[in-house]
Amino acid sequence: MQQFRMLVLTDHAAHSNENSIYGLLQELRKHPRCKGIDTASRSIPKNVLFFTHHQQRSVHVAPVDEGFSFRPDGYFFKNRLRLASLREYDVILLRLPHPVPPSFWQFLSAIYPEKQIINRPSGIYETSSKLFLLQIADICPPIRRCKSVADIIEFKEQFPIVLKPAYNYGGKGIVKIEGDKAWTGNQAIPLDRFLKAFEDAPTEYLGMKYLKNVDQGDKRIIVLTGHILGASIRLPAKGSWMCNVAQGGLATPAVVEAEEQQMAAKLSPLLADRGVIFYGFDTLVNDEGLRTLSEINTLSIGGLVQIANFTGKPVVREAAYLIWEYVKNTIYGRPSSIA
Repeated sequence: MQQFRMLVLTDHAAHSNENSIYGLLQELRKHPRCKGIDTASRSIPKNVLFFTHHQQRSVHVAPVDEGFSFRPDGYFFKNRLRLASLREYDVILLRLPHPVPPSFWQFLSAIYPEKQIINRPSGIYETSSKLFLLQIADICPPIRRCKSVADIIEFKEQFPIVLKPAYNYGGKGIVKIEGDKAWTGNQAIPLDRFLKAFEDAPTEYLGMKYLKNVDQGDKRIIVLTGHILGASIRLPAKGSWMCNVAQGGLATPAVVEAEEQQMAAKLSPLLADRGVIFYGFDTLVNDEGLRTLSEINTLSIGGLVQIANFTGKPVVREAAYLIWEYVKNTIYGRPSSIA
């Protein structure tokens, strides 16, 4: 059986014991196609030249063994370090959290073949912009690119809106506008004051209709090579309109509905064309009571372990199988079809 060596680029300082990377790498390690897995963490001081300054083509790595698990001191990312060339590896799996500057994607793509990276850096950069949703506006709430005060005013005259900075993440920088008020988080300020600040420091936003059913939760669906692995719903904290877990939302198990299956069927080939085969997408309930697409995440996809715990299904093992099948069939063999 053909086997492959994998390098995982991550940042252990951003991990917790809820992070899916530990369960996923253990299942990848145990699969018969695995010849070995190493990790390289952005928070290892010896890796500053690679991750931050882009001046070194080799990176300090640590092996993933049967004991690999979360420790607050990052032990398994620091133990048995060695300097390794990226050429040692057949595939790179990206598990880097935000923020990642565009310069890193350019650097990585220049020193290692993009087609052997999951997900492809150029695809991550394109799809990480909220403005990517404009290409699939038919499955989203009403949306608009907002680059000026005039854009914002014209859009908000139709209905309450939410403004999302093009490249922000984790719910950061989101603004809700309704009437003559603007909310940043749960703090309201006069709209005129917000627009004055916007004029002084313009930000490119994706404007989206604010959906009154946000209290029914923001559902995250995880997809790998076209296969839906599962879903969870993030409910807003009491008194909040924001569902993001980083902003106090609570995650609970969820069922994938028919309209969400149709979204995945549309998104998977579109993203696969950009080298993105592992992604999550979020849905909200619109005014008609149907789920509609609100966001796509193609960088560091979490939640697999939680879905496995919610459902009792071996979704982490399934994810590992699908990743190795993609490596074998698409990276090193004949392209496989998206299911």
